[in-house]
Amino acid sequence: MPAQPHYIDIRVTPEIAHQPEDLERVLARQIGISVKNLAEFKIVKRSIDARARQIKYQLRIAYFLKDESVIWPEFRAKEYHHVSEDHPRVLVIGSGPAGLFAALKLLEQGLKPVVIERGKDVRARRRDLAKINKEHLVNSESNYCFGEGGAGTYSDGKLYTRSGHKKTIKDILYTFVEHGASEDILVDAHPHIGTNKLPDIITKMRKTIQDHGGEIHFETKLTDFIIKEHHLVGIEVNGEKEMYAEACILATGHSARDIFYLLDKKNIRIEFKTFAMGVRVEHPQSLIDEIQYKSAERGEYLPPSAYSLVEQVDNKGVYSFCMCPGGIIAPCATRPGEVVTNGWSPSKRNNPYANSGIVVTIDDEELADFESYGALKGLKFQEAIEKKCWQLAGETQRVPAQRLQDFISKRKSASIPKNSYQPGTTSVEMDQIFPRAITKRLRTGFKKFAQKMKGFDHPDAIILAPESRTSSPVRIPRDEESLEHTELQGLFPCGEGAGYAGGIVSAAIDGERCAIAVARLLSKTSSKTVS
Repeated sequence: MPAQPHYIDIRVTPEIAHQPEDLERVLARQIGISVKNLAEFKIVKRSIDARARQIKYQLRIAYFLKDESVIWPEFRAKEYHHVSEDHPRVLVIGSGPAGLFAALKLLEQGLKPVVIERGKDVRARRRDLAKINKEHLVNSESNYCFGEGGAGTYSDGKLYTRSGHKKTIKDILYTFVEHGASEDILVDAHPHIGTNKLPDIITKMRKTIQDHGGEIHFETKLTDFIIKEHHLVGIEVNGEKEMYAEACILATGHSARDIFYLLDKKNIRIEFKTFAMGVRVEHPQSLIDEIQYKSAERGEYLPPSAYSLVEQVDNKGVYSFCMCPGGIIAPCATRPGEVVTNGWSPSKRNNPYANSGIVVTIDDEELADFESYGALKGLKFQEAIEKKCWQLAGETQRVPAQRLQDFISKRKSASIPKNSYQPGTTSVEMDQIFPRAITKRLRTGFKKFAQKMKGFDHPDAIILAPESRTSSPVRIPRDEESLEHTELQGLFPCGEGAGYAGGIVSAAIDGERCAIAVARLLSKTSSKTVS
């Protein structure tokens, strides 16, 4: 029987971690052997420990000894069926991570995915993003949120998740690697692809789906559901064409508000879901490096530093979200008349700024004035804040901004430092935007963050508003076991937009789960028909 690799955890300096020969010597010494008795080794897990003054890499290394058969475990490539019109059709609404991974998993199950995407393909989206940044023009169907790959494609590609399903996470990461992602994502504790690399990966996923008989329809918008006797049998697209299928996976993302309105209009049950809202904070990356690494000159062996912050204020969470080292703040409105911010980083994370969402929990207490909207009260609150920001910043894609120190001291900023937000900023006091309960918690949270990270409230730190699309303010209820909608058969609510995910990996996992659930349902249906 072939030997299995041995494993060892070691801590080394950044320099040693990046020099294979030096690392080999340290590894051999840790094992207690000479280098000549070491056959091969690989880093299988990598993280940074910056708690002490001497920063170390924490490495898990797999290795083989001399005279052992060196056979590294391989992840089996996915086997996708070639499907045709003779195979059961499944509509997948949305081509974000939930939709794409649902489509790929449907192919594994021998089902034909028909992906419906309201936006454009991943390349064509770029022209519309440029128009937002340069001309302040928002295309309601093609923007940072809508289009092939979903919101994650042009807003970072962070693959970190708190999901405990390690095997499933590994499966998702391998699928990304199979389609062109660096194998580093299999190793890093906080894997990250980068906005500059994701388009090629998404394009290859599309090709896999199409090469195996799946369909993808761009600029095709869901405009109605076709329902017969409490069963979803098809959809209307672009206000005219009808499409029918055996089931429908609804993976439209957290910003597809027209879908929530449509569900509400059709009396298809939806529910309010707690979400979060706040601001984007931006610092010079060198400042964050100095705080985290104890030096603004991190050298060539350390990546731009990140942070994760959380506090409880008035028994509610105030926390960092989607932290982007070496990143950029982007305009992420999905229709004219609103302003929305989000952050992203290129793969090298080599921009001069670091940004992060700093958000507070929004629940019934903050939404008293919106109770009349029922399940849509959180959505209506989001809309009101985004519209107010648009108005205060001059009814363009300029964004309300304030120096962090000025926000803490409750004064308007006389000027706003140079920053990464391309459409521009307007000095606005955040107290004009948010209800008092929110600004109070944000203010207290920032003060506590500055105690944890000395210098976090630096004079050049700024906050921009709003960070409002952290997650869906609506949940589309589904049965815990079948994953079907609780009242409408054939509809499988999926991913972030339905309230069951919070990032690329968790959305992809949920997409696969829904595809398996559909296959299970159709298998039962087929068995009944045969009998």
